Amino acid sequence: MQTKSFLYFIAILAVIALILYLIKIPKRRRRAKLYTSNFPESWVEILNNHLPLYKVLPTALQRQLHGHINIFLAEKNFVGYNGIVINDTIRVVIAAQACVLLLNRKTNYYPYLTNILIYPRAFTSVNPDGGQHKARLGESWHRGPIVLSWQHSKLGGNNNHDGNNVVMHEFAHQLDQENGPSDGLPILQHNNIKQWSSILSKEFKSLKVKAKLKRKSLLDKYGATNPAEFFAVITEHFIEQPRQLHKKHPELYAELKKYYQIDPIQWIE
Repeated sequence: MQTKSFLYFIAILAVIALILYLIKIPKRRRRAKLYTSNFPESWVEILNNHLPLYKVLPTALQRQLHGHINIFLAEKNFVGYNGIVINDTIRVVIAAQACVLLLNRKTNYYPYLTNILIYPRAFTSVNPDGGQHKARLGESWHRGPIVLSWQHSKLGGNNNHDGNNVVMHEFAHQLDQENGPSDGLPILQHNNIKQWSSILSKEFKSLKVKAKLKRKSLLDKYGATNPAEFFAVITEHFIEQPRQLHKKHPELYAELKKYYQIDPIQWIE
């Protein structure tokens, strides 16, 4: 009797798995079509004018980025606030920076993100209890929207050497939030959670000490806030200051290289 019940249970699971698989087929086909669709020349011009990082990417990664942007813009909704009018420049510049984090990796395109809220400049967020925060440049909500200042999103894209990129920072949070609330531990495809946790924990503690003692550090001291902010901050440095990060924090660079499946040092050599 128990054997029959077990087999019945397995059969139900198999049916559910098949249904879920069939449901996903249209999405995969749609994405495959979008990925290979024509990438408008006007969008290439936007990338060349606003993202110096795009121009140093190898041709193969540029093409990959085009496909990711096509899918991203088809699936994400941009909403303007405080009078800002959403246009292709805003959409493409933000999408490109977000999709750099997806290069060379199996991705589901920030699956829990639907809406991206854009303010003209820094904005003030409000707590659920009504208490106001200081002015913010960006926010990422677990299973919710991303909020961005266009002024700072554009500045971050135009300067790809200062280690400050609000778009990549907030989208790193989204990657972190794919397996639960932000904790600095995203879904690790290289199956080395122990090593990741050990190295990032050590580096995080070191940054906290430097922040407390007001010592110099390559890493933005905001990363000492908590492990989630640390992951977002080191992502910015990894993409924009790879040589410096590799020199000062080689173990950290190696872990990020394994996670993101890219080596930004090669782009600038």
